[in-house]
Amino acid sequence: MLDQKVLKELQEYIEQHLIFESSSMKYSECIEQELILDSIHIEIGAFVEDNRKPSLQEMLFRFIDQKKLKYSYVYKKAGIDRKLFSKIRSLSEYRPRKNTIIALGLALELSEENFEQLLDSGGYSLSDSETADLVIKFCLEKKIYDVIQVNEYLDYFSQKTLV
Repeated sequence: MLDQKVLKELQEYIEQHLIFESSSMKYSECIEQELILDSIHIEIGAFVEDNRKPSLQEMLFRFIDQKKLKYSYVYKKAGIDRKLFSKIRSLSEYRPRKNTIIALGLALELSEENFEQLLDSGGYSLSDSETADLVIKFCLEKKIYDVIQVNEYLDYFSQKTLV
């Protein structure tokens, strides 16, 4: 059996003399720093978990389910093809273009609040400093949800169309 006194002396000796190649920190300082980093990682993980909002995929399909719509109806009305819609549905990390999300929001005839939530879940927003975004906001306020008609308004103001 190992002598506890000798083990303690050995540990102290190692802590005083051990130098890591990447720095001149002592062993005890490295252990302390590791504990701090572990604590920070735990805090960051908890923060992310507590503040994470639903993904674009979750929001989109929640709205589709609430409105009891068929997927084919939504992607056809949005003017996007089945393959792109399938990609959005099956790949949770896929992030479509802003205009694709706008077209889907119009197809779902979302309220302004829900429309903003959908855009936000994809990492986008409508800006008051962009002409195209103001056209979209106007159409939402006037409840103009037809993608073809919205595209005509965007084109009139020389803006890129949705799809």
